[in-house]
Amino acid sequence: MMFGLPFATFRLTILSLVLLAQIYLFVRARRAIRFSRRSDRFKSRAVGAAGAAICLLFMANLYILFRPIPWPDPPAAAQIILFYPPVVWNLGSLFSALLLFLGQIAGFLVRWAVRIARLLTRLPAPAPVNPDRRLLLQAGAGGLFALPLLLSGYGVSYAGRRCDVREFTLPFGCPLRVVQLTDIHAGIFMNRRQMRYYVDQVIALQPDLFALTGDYISNSLSFLPGCVEEMARVRARYGTFATLGNHEHWYGSLIQLRTIFRRYGIPLLNNEHQVIRTERGSFAVIGIDDLRTGEANLEAALYGLDPAIPGLLLSHRPEIFPRAASLGIPLTLSGHYHGGQIKLGMPGAGVSLAHLRTPYVEGLFRIGASRLYVSRGIGTTFTPVRLNAPPEITVFNLT
Repeated sequence: MMFGLPFATFRLTILSLVLLAQIYLFVRARRAIRFSRRSDRFKSRAVGAAGAAICLLFMANLYILFRPIPWPDPPAAAQIILFYPPVVWNLGSLFSALLLFLGQIAGFLVRWAVRIARLLTRLPAPAPVNPDRRLLLQAGAGGLFALPLLLSGYGVSYAGRRCDVREFTLPFGCPLRVVQLTDIHAGIFMNRRQMRYYVDQVIALQPDLFALTGDYISNSLSFLPGCVEEMARVRARYGTFATLGNHEHWYGSLIQLRTIFRRYGIPLLNNEHQVIRTERGSFAVIGIDDLRTGEANLEAALYGLDPAIPGLLLSHRPEIFPRAASLGIPLTLSGHYHGGQIKLGMPGAGVSLAHLRTPYVEGLFRIGASRLYVSRGIGTTFTPVRLNAPPEITVFNLT
């Protein structure tokens, strides 16, 4: 849900805004071309080319969003040439259109203010517009148009690939080194090579336990076997444990999901727990289903568990935290919100749409003796752009 709307309605709203942005940008481009000093033949062809390019990029992005492309391991060249340009264009064009529109409104208000001031002061009419001034204004509009596109490209080419390894020392009740990955979103924007890069980093961190907290795929179950196979390369001392996210429920049944995880030897905890006994003490790994698309039941997951045994709760969405804290669970690991994925503001701060959806966008939270950590995850959704919210691998040294 977003602002009380179902996710499908929210997505349709965003796509409608993007469509309006395409129409607005085409109108602006046609106007700029017609005011140019080129021949009528050139202007006609340029307007047609601009319209065709805008339509092609918009339709290609729609196809990528709504028609899963069953290409489990696309090479980087295919990503760069075929898949990234449409999504970079559609995200950037939305903000480009917004900036141009605001600039147009501001210019309109300034012109009217000047006219009113001239009428009140009875100043003479202004001189005809200088062609050099018109060119300067067009250059300014070009800058407003280009900046969001450049930021979107930056979000894909650099910020979306830079990875933070964050490490915390937290009280738990049993000495343990846990590494968490979440929101992998395997698909055409997260191929096997990229997943292998993150898994290699996890292996180098030498975890006692590897925790996976949902959203392993983007928009097709065909990507799940490759993702789980990569995650299974981690040989943590006490094993790897997984729980489900909303994307798994959108594209697969629980039977299908269990079969795939079982094939690669990763326990899928769905409203259940597993007690692990070590020479340093015992602890429990608890997993619940997704809070909205699944059938989450924390009480069922805790059934039969000795309250004296410290529990590590894996929940894709973090909103379970107040309930988990009331039941004395010392640590909950979650994801889902990607740290906002696209945050506006200074590095290390900023706001995003996710901040309007939940108080638990990213980072460490505490209620009494219980703690929640919400990871930014490593993948992306809706658009393969990250700004001010880089991918994250999280390490917990529990005591």
